[in-house]
Amino acid sequence: MASPVAADGTYKQSGLRRVVTASMAGTVVEWYEFFLYATAATLVFGPIMFPPSDDPYAGIIAAFVTYAVGFIARPLGGIVFGHFGDKYGRKKLLQVAIILVGVATFLMGCLPTFQQVGYLAPVLLVLLRFAQGFAVGGEWGGGVLLVAEHSPDKSRGFWSSFPQAAVPIGNLIATVVLLILSRALSPEAFLGWGWRVAFWLSVIIVAVGYYIRTKISDAPIFVEAQKEVAEEEHVRYGVFEVLRRYPRGVLTAMGLRFAENIMYYLVVTFSITYLKIALAMDTAEILGMIAIAHIVHMIVIPLVGGLADRLGRKPVYAIGAVAAAGWGFVAFPMFNTKEPVTIILAICLGLVIHSFMYAPQPAIMSEMFPTRMRYSGVSLGYQVTSIFAGSLAPIIATAILSGTGSWVGIAIYLAAAAAVTLVAVISLRETKGISLYEIDRIDRERLAVETGTVKVAARR
Repeated sequence: MASPVAADGTYKQSGLRRVVTASMAGTVVEWYEFFLYATAATLVFGPIMFPPSDDPYAGIIAAFVTYAVGFIARPLGGIVFGHFGDKYGRKKLLQVAIILVGVATFLMGCLPTFQQVGYLAPVLLVLLRFAQGFAVGGEWGGGVLLVAEHSPDKSRGFWSSFPQAAVPIGNLIATVVLLILSRALSPEAFLGWGWRVAFWLSVIIVAVGYYIRTKISDAPIFVEAQKEVAEEEHVRYGVFEVLRRYPRGVLTAMGLRFAENIMYYLVVTFSITYLKIALAMDTAEILGMIAIAHIVHMIVIPLVGGLADRLGRKPVYAIGAVAAAGWGFVAFPMFNTKEPVTIILAICLGLVIHSFMYAPQPAIMSEMFPTRMRYSGVSLGYQVTSIFAGSLAPIIATAILSGTGSWVGIAIYLAAAAAVTLVAVISLRETKGISLYEIDRIDRERLAVETGTVKVAARR
């Protein structure tokens, strides 16, 4: 297959668009399935997969705990996929990831309920959730790097933000499917069997995504780095190597991710719980509002990615972190009005703010690590954070709401997370427009000094 990079070093737009489409296709699939679980955790799994309870929040908290299992599995997936992705290529590992998450999601639709098999039901749910999270953990790093490593230096922020925009597309499809099913079926039928259809439909989406991903190739910069690793005994890759040589990059990536991850799951997951349980709003109406917000999110992300190419990575990210600190104090009073338009505005505002942190992430994290260990570095920094950020956010928020009956503690929780991320932004080195080849060159020179070799430093 022809490379998106021409012989003179310029980028062929048609080839780059093909790579972007392939990356987005798989991301849509995996986040359709991941968000499907998040929504089902609030609407379905609580009452049918766990013991009955008089506390309306008890089943939801239990479902969110299984939801958190996926986040625990994601760093493991990031480590494994990152290691082998740096060795064998981004494309091959992405194909494995999409099949794994598809099988796990389809089987979720076949699960027996608590009433049918007792505690075996949540056990099976946890196992499948783990497999799903493991695959998604390997997906993100490979998907964004596939684009970032093919992108021109001056527009890397814009092009690499498209896989991020695929996340709300996947979420939108999941929301629309559940919305149609919840409107078309009675509540009894939806809880009885209707929700399963949404999980079974993943087979179709997986097949399309897998096929599209067979039509692309790894970037030339990765192919060069792969050859170098094979030829030079001092040149290594993998998680241990990135932790040894670039610990600051990993920690900075985790700090950048912290508030962004918490905010996203408060906006798109916990808001459903708040509107459904605390405000007793209709399920179909809530899903409709969330769907509109996903459309806005999808449109805004590439625009913000382009803004990061013009203004720089740091100022754009800082805007998002500062605005995130105030969102909860504005959004929950808007939720409490129970006015659909006001609620939609609150959710959309949250996702627009989120975009200022989310859109520049692929470019920022790609520019933190050299090619030989980039998959491992970005996956580790991105996915480990999800254990104590996104996975716990719905649980913590639900517990605060259940214990205090107020949203104020939740807003303070998000503001504190935003402060952590702002510190990471301040410590960040601005990398707008930097060449990935230049990052590799600096890495080779450092390695040459450490090992006393000249040959490595002399390579391109």
